[in-house]
Amino acid sequence: MTTHTRKEGERAERRQRIIDTARELAEAQGWEAVTVRRIAERIESSQPVLYSHFAGKSAIVSAVAERGFTELTEVLRQARAEDSDDADRLRAVSRAYLGFTAANPALYDAMFLMNTDLTFGPEAPLPLREAFGELEAMLRPFVGESDLGARAEVAWSTLHGLVTLERGGRLRPRLRHQRGELLVAAWLAAVGAR
Repeated sequence: MTTHTRKEGERAERRQRIIDTARELAEAQGWEAVTVRRIAERIESSQPVLYSHFAGKSAIVSAVAERGFTELTEVLRQARAEDSDDADRLRAVSRAYLGFTAANPALYDAMFLMNTDLTFGPEAPLPLREAFGELEAMLRPFVGESDLGARAEVAWSTLHGLVTLERGGRLRPRLRHQRGELLVAAWLAAVGAR
């Protein structure tokens, strides 16, 4: 192993430690607790070293969010693969999305609520496009390609709305399952499926 290769490996490892530490701090204490100084202390490094990897907190949050989209994609992909029936896949992906958000609140905030450097849409980084692709995949059996993007955006928006309202204490937790079933039934009715 050359010195250059070793240094690049160490740099990549340090970058990942920064991302992991930011996420751990956020999950434990909220994003307000995440500062460059605190991350540097936790990884036993200096603030200038962190700044050599990231321009600031927003860039760190962006990296955490991008990793979150990779994880969400895997969760949705696994849920979609569990069932062979299209309607059941729709239910499974919806449940998986809601479950992912409940299990990873600070990560979800990074992905959707925090200021980041990420762009959405066709120019988005690959992990974001892949996550959206999973939402499209759950709807593809029911709609034509011309409507697929818009329907996936509406489905995503609806799921996000449910997550946001429930996390804000505005929805009754005991109705979570029923809301999910009603949502899928409405989607299926909208495309003339059962």
